[in-house]
Amino acid sequence: MCEHFGPPEELVMRDVPSPQPGKGEIRIRIMAASVNFPDSLIIRNLYQAKPPLPFSPGSEAAGIVEAVGEGVTGFKIGDRVAAMTTWGAFAEEVVVPASHCVPVPASMPFDIASSFTLVYGTAIHALKQRGRLQPGETLLVLGAGGGVGLAAVEVGKRMGARVIAAASSEEKLTLAKAHGADEFVNYADVDLKATIKELTGGKGVDVICDPVGGALAEPAFRSIGWDGRYLVIGFAAGDIPSIPLNLALVKGAAIVGVFWGSFLVREPALHLANVAELYEWYEEGALRPSISKRFSFGESAAAIRWIMDRKALGKVVVEMASA
Repeated sequence: MCEHFGPPEELVMRDVPSPQPGKGEIRIRIMAASVNFPDSLIIRNLYQAKPPLPFSPGSEAAGIVEAVGEGVTGFKIGDRVAAMTTWGAFAEEVVVPASHCVPVPASMPFDIASSFTLVYGTAIHALKQRGRLQPGETLLVLGAGGGVGLAAVEVGKRMGARVIAAASSEEKLTLAKAHGADEFVNYADVDLKATIKELTGGKGVDVICDPVGGALAEPAFRSIGWDGRYLVIGFAAGDIPSIPLNLALVKGAAIVGVFWGSFLVREPALHLANVAELYEWYEEGALRPSISKRFSFGESAAAIRWIMDRKALGKVVVEMASA
């Protein structure tokens, strides 16, 4: 529980009553919950969503439907589901609107299901609806060893792009290579803009997927080609960058916001179509979620710290004792 805003070390374990689903809601017995960068923001009152104190963090989970509220027709007790919770997933049970849940295929384990929807949902929405990525185009992925970055590598490859993976270590680039990236840039060691120019023969990239922000944003944008699309996804580096707008003008390029959490609420039918396509790609083997670190329920605070310290390769998962 987050009883006051602060670092993860100040979170506390509490017993609370079992939540009861209201109209349009379901209660899920959580088997696994993934850890995402917004979890580190919401406990410090730095996220767009502002839950009232006290609350449990945790934005994504998978488990089994335990109870169904009035008016719910799409789910029944015993169904396997994945849920976008925004907060509340680091718990044994959670109540969420049924509209925020999707059925989980029998072939997908709960740990994978808990860490699938947000990163792959963000990646496909970014590249398909917002970035208009086309087969044969070149995609630059910043933070390619992280959750959204690695998902974007796989989704971009499945959509037919040439993928340039950029990350801060050789370990992260090795992971991106294993997931299908074509070219690699360690921006801790080389000049990002100059390297991208060399890799593209001076043409620049067509689409940039940026969940990192910070000091990388401007040199990355300077590497974009004509009619390029720069996808603003998040700021894992901690700093929100400022990009001179004259660069967008002279390059005929677009800076495009990607707010997946708002998208799934505003356009639920399109979100569900994206998820259905992602499940198809998972079944055919094109998407291979990578879980690099697992924590027990009691270690949830340490799991958030792991994400904050940018130690994650791929996904980080909290597993419940009941699993």
